[in-house]
Amino acid sequence: MADVHLPATLTSLFPGLSRHVDVEAGTVLGALDALEAQWPGLRDRLVEEGPELRPHIHVYVDRERAGLDAPLGPRSRMDVIAAISGG
Repeated sequence: MADVHLPATLTSLFPGLSRHVDVEAGTVLGALDALEAQWPGLRDRLVEEGPELRPHIHVYVDRERAGLDAPLGPRSRMDVIAAISGG
């Protein structure tokens, strides 16, 4: 199972969602789909039509920048980072 780390901004929007979730999936998109099955609406916060990651969302798999098609191994760590901007 992949170890998925999510931003705190998501946990406040989805009751029962932890910042660290174990997910059985073969790709980043598969992991997001698995999370969507448990917390409807979560995928839409991270992915836009195409599908592609929203511009302010970055994903890393085992410390490497990754896209939706990046593979996940059974012991992969997937970090979802929400970029912050302001002035």
